[in-house]
Amino acid sequence: MSHSNDSPNPKEIMSKEEICTHLGDDYDRYLGAIVPPIFQNSLFTRKTQNHGYVYTRISNPTTEIAERKIAALEEGEAARCFSSGMGAISAGIMYWVAQNTHVVCVKSAYGPAREFLSSYLAAFGVEVTFVSGESLEEIEQVVRPNTKLLYLESPSSHIFAMQDLQAVADFARARGIGTLIDNTWATPLYQNPLRYGIDMVVHSASKYLGGHSDIIGGVLIGSAEAMERIAYKERALFGSVMDPHQSWLLLRGLRTLPVRMKQHQESAMTVAAFLESHPKVERVFYPGLPSHPGYELGRKQLAGYTGLISFVPRAEDQAIRDMIPKLRYFEHGPSWGGFESLIVDVGVGISEEASRSTGIPHGLVRISVGLERAETLMADLDQALNTLP
Repeated sequence: MSHSNDSPNPKEIMSKEEICTHLGDDYDRYLGAIVPPIFQNSLFTRKTQNHGYVYTRISNPTTEIAERKIAALEEGEAARCFSSGMGAISAGIMYWVAQNTHVVCVKSAYGPAREFLSSYLAAFGVEVTFVSGESLEEIEQVVRPNTKLLYLESPSSHIFAMQDLQAVADFARARGIGTLIDNTWATPLYQNPLRYGIDMVVHSASKYLGGHSDIIGGVLIGSAEAMERIAYKERALFGSVMDPHQSWLLLRGLRTLPVRMKQHQESAMTVAAFLESHPKVERVFYPGLPSHPGYELGRKQLAGYTGLISFVPRAEDQAIRDMIPKLRYFEHGPSWGGFESLIVDVGVGISEEASRSTGIPHGLVRISVGLERAETLMADLDQALNTLP
């Protein structure tokens, strides 16, 4: 239930920039406060007013503002915020599956999501088949009569594989199969999967939506009916609601999302082109480069590109490990989407089986291009790469 004043359809009159800065803030309701307050309470009493709130595990005014903004950005009917990206992912999956059902998942999806599907849910008779997702025919071949969900991630983790969202959505809907996509890489600014008929979208709010590397959170977006059920079932019963303070920090991050993403995109395009031309780099993975296998599909589905890039240095594993501490501006860490630049050696030392099952090439390193100057980051990468034998 939304408790903000009614407003015209944001898709018709508000740009995404205006949604981030103003939608749902309801200044009159909050005494003209330009930043809405944090309702840092567990309980809402109703002795004199039936305002619709009872307990923050179900709903909270601060969290609802963030949900309204993100639903509008994704052009969805409603959204629900969670205490982590995995809280949102697992709730979204559980909405669709039941005992003895089947899921098709792209093999280069986020690792914990793969593990939840392949390991945790196996105890309940849920089976999963992993595919590259780069052709609809591949998905068609593995769908079964008991397939209930296609789990997508486009662009996907590490190698940024793309799926044809329109084709997959049409195929799934004709067969009564649900579709859920992780849209964290693109953000709601640069891709809106619901436009193509995808049923549900998930984001890790810890990444670009928060943008400051100081919150853990997740968001699900879809139909009002689905989000209402999830609020009372999967989210409430699993106890994975986002707390009000995290919601307030998420709102702070959303206000600067458009300007931050412009800078991430501009710098990453420059850095990706630099890496592709560097003699110590064998291959670069970035959807904004014409060399990327999904480049043409991305031009149809993506409105822009973000700051996550992967590449394979021309070196053995140990030399790559030795190179990373020589970087001055890239910190070694597994997350991304914040103000800082990061590097992680995701493909260094992985087994043949792991490389084959995930699509991650041997020696792959991933960088998150932060808000530092592109020239600074390129100089840093150059000096580190030039230490390779």
